[in-house]
Amino acid sequence: MTTVDAISVSNLCKTFGGTRSLFGGRSHEIRAVKDVTLALNHGETLAIVGESGSGKSTLARMVVGLEVPTSGEMKIAGRDASALRAKGPRAFGQTIQYVFQDPVSSLNPRKTIGSILEAPLKRLKGYGGPRRRARMKELMDAVRMPTDALERYPHEFSGGQSQRIAIARALAAEPRIMVLDEPVSALDVSVQAQVLLLLEDLRNEFDLSYLFISHDLAVVEAISDRVAVMYFGEVVEVGSAERLFRSPQHEYTKKLISSAPRLETPTG
Repeated sequence: MTTVDAISVSNLCKTFGGTRSLFGGRSHEIRAVKDVTLALNHGETLAIVGESGSGKSTLARMVVGLEVPTSGEMKIAGRDASALRAKGPRAFGQTIQYVFQDPVSSLNPRKTIGSILEAPLKRLKGYGGPRRRARMKELMDAVRMPTDALERYPHEFSGGQSQRIAIARALAAEPRIMVLDEPVSALDVSVQAQVLLLLEDLRNEFDLSYLFISHDLAVVEAISDRVAVMYFGEVVEVGSAERLFRSPQHEYTKKLISSAPRLETPTG
């Protein structure tokens, strides 16, 4: 039986600008993503890496529907992305979820953690009260947070704890795919390693596929199975993490790797 790719994009492009101004001219076009073709295999972590402005976050935002592609094709879990979104937030949310870079700003400061987790469980899963409460406790356990966190507010938690809660919120919909956009860049190095280890455990426990966006090669080396390197909107190199870090082919990849520190990931 053939396994369907978690995500596949073909000749995907995104252009900003180029509209006609009030004075008759046209604004300058910015081609943020240029003819990108790649696939995230089921059960793997594919890292998209590149410096600021490389197009990696724009690509991630297109995958989760926050940006509309200018052209190209995109499939999520083997289905046309537009058709999947047209089925409504429940169908789309149960397939793919997004984890933001800044965990603190992504959590509503006026709501308790329980209320934050309750929303997707109610809207996307349709769970009733007792089942919602039980599931919230399961999610806290999954991300290694105490159950009493459900009664507290986001400002009471550290950055690392906040990102664990944000990950729990994404898991609430029981998606098959998660897009993680710089999920540890706002954290201290020691905390980064802990969150990366948690993400690896969750991937194995829930059979997830990760599209992992990062500018940090040390983080990418610690978590990825394969790596796609973006440079000015184009994918210039794709390969297994082992091969790419051992024997990069593109000059830009060589430059990134030569300047990257190493990140020690704790075990256990």
